[in-house]
Amino acid sequence: VCSSDLLSVAARSPGAQGGHPCVASSSAASVHLTDISCMAFHPDWLRRPWKTPGVSAVMTTRRGGVSAGPYASMNVRDGVGDEPECTARNRALLTEAIGAAPTCLDQVHGLGVARLTARDSAPHAPRHEADACISTEPGVVCAVQVADCLPVLFAAPGVVAAAHAGWRGLAAGVLEATLDALCVAGGCAPDQVEAWLGPCIGPDCFEVGADVLSAFGVDPSAPEDVPGRGRAAARFRAVNQGKWLADLPALARDRLTSAGVGSISGGSRCTVSDPSRFFSYRRDGVTGRMVAAIWLTG
Repeated sequence: VCSSDLLSVAARSPGAQGGHPCVASSSAASVHLTDISCMAFHPDWLRRPWKTPGVSAVMTTRRGGVSAGPYASMNVRDGVGDEPECTARNRALLTEAIGAAPTCLDQVHGLGVARLTARDSAPHAPRHEADACISTEPGVVCAVQVADCLPVLFAAPGVVAAAHAGWRGLAAGVLEATLDALCVAGGCAPDQVEAWLGPCIGPDCFEVGADVLSAFGVDPSAPEDVPGRGRAAARFRAVNQGKWLADLPALARDRLTSAGVGSISGGSRCTVSDPSRFFSYRRDGVTGRMVAAIWLTG
C-alpha cells in the first residue's frame, strides 16, 4: 500500500500508469520546459547550479514519494518488489516537477551510450540497453537509476549526458565513452565539459575483492607501500585478508581528469551511511532506486 502523503499531488499528474519505466503519461511527457525555475522540486532532492547556460538537473533522494516499507518513499523503479501503482505515482511526481518525463535505460553495467531524441520520451518507446545517454534536444531528459552505483551528469554548450557507473562500467570505460559521445554530438572539447558526481557507496563502505582491483589494472598481490603503483592503486585500501575498501568517486574523478574534463564536482555523499536520505542496495538488499536526470531547457 502506498503511503498517504502526496497522493493528492500524484493524482494531479495525468495517466501515471504503465508505459516507459520513467514516463508518466503522453501528456506529461510532451510538456515543454518553458520555465524550469517555477517547477516544484521536493526540497530534499539534490540540485546544483550549472556553469553551462540552458542546463538544469535534479537527483531524487528517498524522500518525497508515496512508496512504503523499504521503498519509502520515492522509489522510481518497477521490478524490485514495490507496488506498481506507487512507482507509477512516484514517476508522475518527478515528471510533474521537471515538466517532462525522464527517459531511463535498461542498465547492464556496460559502456553503451544511447543518443536520445524526443521519440524516446514517448510513453511506449522501447528502452535502450545502455548505461549512459546523451541529448542535444531541449526537453529531452537524460536519466539513470541508482542505489549505490555512481551517477555522473555531464553538460557542455548544447548537449547533456547522464551515466551510470558501477565498478564494472567504470573500469570498462563508461565515463570515457560518454564523454566521447557528448563531445562528438556537441562539437566541443573535453575542457568545455562540466561533470557532477552524485551520491554513491562511499570509500569507507565499499568493500571489494581482488577481482575489482584487477579490473582497474591494480595488482592485488603488490604491497601498498611499493613506489609507482599508480593512481588507481591509491584508491584501494586493504582492510582484511583479500579485502579492500574502494573509493569509487575518486576512481571516477581520476578518469575524468585524465580525459581532460574541465570542471568536476560532487562525489562526497555516501548512500550507505545515510539511510534516511538514500537508497542503498549494499546496505539493505531490498530497496528502491533514485534517479539522476539532466536536460537542456531551451
